[in-house]
Amino acid sequence: MSSSSERRSNPAAWAAFWLALAGLLLMPIPLFIGLIVGGGLSIIAAILAVIALFKGLARNGTGIAPVVFAAIFIALTWGGISVGGGTVW
Repeated sequence: MSSSSERRSNPAAWAAFWLALAGLLLMPIPLFIGLIVGGGLSIIAAILAVIALFKGLARNGTGIAPVVFAAIFIALTWGGISVGGGTVW
C-alpha cells in the first residue's frame, strides 16, 4: 500500500480538467466571446489532456480519471461550438 505522501498525482490531468470545465462553462457567452475564450481554453485543455494521458499510461494508468472527464468536457464544448454556441445572441 502506498501512503498519501507516496501517492503520485498528475498535475497536467487536473489542469486539463479545470481548463476544459472552464471552457465548457464560458462557451455559451454570445457575440463570439464564448467561441474565442471557451474554444481557446478547450484547445489548451486538449493539448494538456494528451500529455497527461501519456504520463498516466506511463505510470500504469495512475491519474487518468481527470483526463477522461476533461475529454468529455472538451467534446461537449466543441459540440456546442459546432451548433452555434458562443456565436449567436
